[in-house]
Amino acid sequence: MLMNNSEYFNILTDVKKRIKSTQYKAVLGVNKELIMLYWNIGNIIIENSTWGNKFLENLVMDIKLEFPHVKGFSVRNLTYMKRFSQINPDFAIVQTVSAQLTWSHNIMLIDKLKDPDQMAWYAKMAIQNGWSLNVMEHQIALQLYQRQVTNEKIQNFDQVLSLPQSELAVQ
Repeated sequence: MLMNNSEYFNILTDVKKRIKSTQYKAVLGVNKELIMLYWNIGNIIIENSTWGNKFLENLVMDIKLEFPHVKGFSVRNLTYMKRFSQINPDFAIVQTVSAQLTWSHNIMLIDKLKDPDQMAWYAKMAIQNGWSLNVMEHQIALQLYQRQVTNEKIQNFDQVLSLPQSELAVQ
């Protein structure tokens, strides 16, 4: 028998919310594990850099032999993993910030920015504001960091507000 009353629809709405919430958490968990895997692989590549470029090529071939249907382990992507680990040597920061972003977000930060402080700022802003990849790219192109952080702000807080409030407003 089909239920067709408000109590049932409230229960159904609650169950659907719980399913969506769990699905979202599962996606975030998988993403975090992938980012941590990529960071660890990057560290392995750094530790074995004395082997040269052939090391990467052999590693890619052997990974593809073992996991033929798994994508994301090209020479190019392993090079990104190495660069990602070089830029983010602190495991704790990787866990708390970079792992909340997609791999594509992290690659864009690597490709578009050279300054680690800018990378960290854009990463935090992307997390805080829920930026898609396109929005983050747009904000980088518009140099939001330079406008928000590095440029002196034009303001008249010290003229309009008394001392404690003007300092707080500037900050």
